[in-house]
Amino acid sequence: MIDALAVARGVGRLFARNDIWCLPEMPLRNGRRADLMGVDAKGHIVIVEIKVARADLLGDGKWTDYLDFCDRFYWGLPPHIDRAPLEQEDFRPDVCGVIVADGYDAEILRPAPLQPLNAARRKVEIERLARAALRRHAGVLDPRTMELFPDS
Repeated sequence: MIDALAVARGVGRLFARNDIWCLPEMPLRNGRRADLMGVDAKGHIVIVEIKVARADLLGDGKWTDYLDFCDRFYWGLPPHIDRAPLEQEDFRPDVCGVIVADGYDAEILRPAPLQPLNAARRKVEIERLARAALRRHAGVLDPRTMELFPDS
């Protein structure tokens, strides 16, 4: 069975090849947390919601909360999950892309259509994403930084 970390790694490799750079577990201003959130070469924000079990996919009623924070939204799934539910109206196939991934690579089965954010919102979200990435990087360089400045 493929876990969420393996799916994230496969999606990350696919995105890197396509000049999309992302962070895992990115908190959003609405209290949700994006499994992967990144920026493509054109400055568009991409969010991937990873599901590794059918029950988790079918039971997720919060996924639409992510749409206000990205220009493109994808479902990230391992190969074994039945993707038929994603074609149902409840899953908004008109705005959601589908990526299938394992721990080695990924493939976009359905591209996510561009749903452009307001420019001011995109600017705020990209700045938040950049600051989160820099903060995480600072913690890698000096783990004590996180102890000394936990809320910055």
